[in-house]
This record gives sequence, structure tokens and C-alpha cells, in this order.
Amino acid sequence: MKLKKKSRMQLLLYLLLVGGLVIVVLPMIYMVSTSLKPNGALYEYPPRFFPGLDEITPENYIYVLNQGKFYINFLNSVAVSVITVAIAAAVASALGFCIARFRFPGRNFIFVFIMLTMIIPGTTLIVPQYELAVKLSLINNLWGLIPFYVAWVIPYSTFMIKGFVENIPRELDEAIYMDGGSVFAVFCHVALPLSKSGIASVSIFNFLTAWEEFPWANTVINDNLKRTLPIAISGFFGQHQFTQWGYVFALSVLSLIPVLLVFIFCQKFFVAGLTTGSVKG
Repeated sequence: MKLKKKSRMQLLLYLLLVGGLVIVVLPMIYMVSTSLKPNGALYEYPPRFFPGLDEITPENYIYVLNQGKFYINFLNSVAVSVITVAIAAAVASALGFCIARFRFPGRNFIFVFIMLTMIIPGTTLIVPQYELAVKLSLINNLWGLIPFYVAWVIPYSTFMIKGFVENIPRELDEAIYMDGGSVFAVFCHVALPLSKSGIASVSIFNFLTAWEEFPWANTVINDNLKRTLPIAISGFFGQHQFTQWGYVFALSVLSLIPVLLVFIFCQKFFVAGLTTGSVKG
């Protein structure tokens, strides 16, 4: 009786997982299938989820790739995301190491303050951020994105990396000190190598944050040649009297390629970061 009940629960669990997978994957499949349809086929009735084999066409991708600004917008997104990840990794790893390893006045206050910033909705900060960007002459400049993106991701990155550093035995630090090493040596030769999974996992999240961010980039950047990919995608809405969804979805699929590559090459670090990051023991 217990075995039957257990098997039923497992079957229900599998059905729920499959249902969740379908809900998550179907929009992606529809996006890819729509990007391969002629634009005229998008408005046919009754609508079809998949195009026929004779209808599949790369015309949407050809149109997007022939737009010279696509490559500029793509490189803008790459530059902003990579620089954000690099700066955030350096600052958060150093900050997480200091909070995890040293006892100093105000340590708990600094950590609590960092955690409190994580609960502030980003949209509520657009007005003061814009005023700051104006004073620093960062409007319509890619450098108007990077410092703010770094500030957004530092709290979460610090929290995760601090958990990794706390799991590193202090005996390793003491061995460096006994050999005449400095704090910098401990940080470079112990903390960084042994917390690389945590740094890599948060870097993936940071990359996605910078790569997909839309409201702030749309507020700061006005020049088409300085825009990132999310803003370039929005530019196709209503561009030709009505939205050419084939172009929109083709550009969206192309924008997913770097994200997929990051997950493929960093998957082992991502899994390790999720399983061992914030739990001390």
C-alpha cells in the first residue's frame, strides 16, 4: 500500500515537472518557429504553432544580419556585460573576503546594509540615478550603464562569495602567514582559487543582468549606435507601421546565443555555486 502511494506521489511529481517544463519551453519554441516563418504567415487564420517545411525561411535572420547596426549593438552589449562582470567579480570577491575573514568595527552593519540594498526595487532608483548620471556626464554613453550595473550586482555577489570564503579552512590562511605571506597573498593564493566556483556562478547572473537589462539602458542611451541589444529589439516594434514579429523574434534568438554559450561553458561552476555557495558547514 505504501509503495503504491509512493509511486503515485512520484508520478504526480513527474507530471508537475513535465508541466512546468512545457510552460517554460513552449514560448522559446514558439519564438524560434516564428522567426523561421515569412512575416505574412504570422497573421494567417487559423494560426499554426509550427511552420510547414516548405514555409521555413531564413529571411528574417538575413534582414537582421544585414542591418549594420546589429553588429554594433551586439558589441555594445558584449562590452557592457563583460566589463560589468569583471569589475563586479573583483570588487565583490575582495569585499566578501574582508567581511568573511576580518573582525572590525561596523562589520555587521556593513553586511546588513549590503543585504538591505538587495530588497530595493530597481525602478524606484531610476530618477536619482538619472540625476547622478547627468552630473557625471554619463548620459548617452556606455559608461552610463556599467557603473550602475556593477552597483546593482555587488550586493548579491558579495553575499554569495562571502559564503564560499567562510567555508575555506582558516588553517590555510595561517599557513600562508607563517611562511611570511601577506593578506594579499592569502586572498590571491587561497581565497580566489578555492572560491572560483562561487565567483563563476555569480558572474553568470551578473552577465545575464547586464545583457538583458532594458529600463535603465532605454533611459540613458539615445544614440542608435550606442544602444544595447534589448533596446535594438524594442526598436522593431512599430517600425514599419506595425510590428514585424519575424524580425523581433529573429533578433531575440540571436541575442540568446551568447547566453547559451555562457551556460554551456560555465555549467559546472554554476551547479557547484548553487549547491555549496551560501551554506556553511
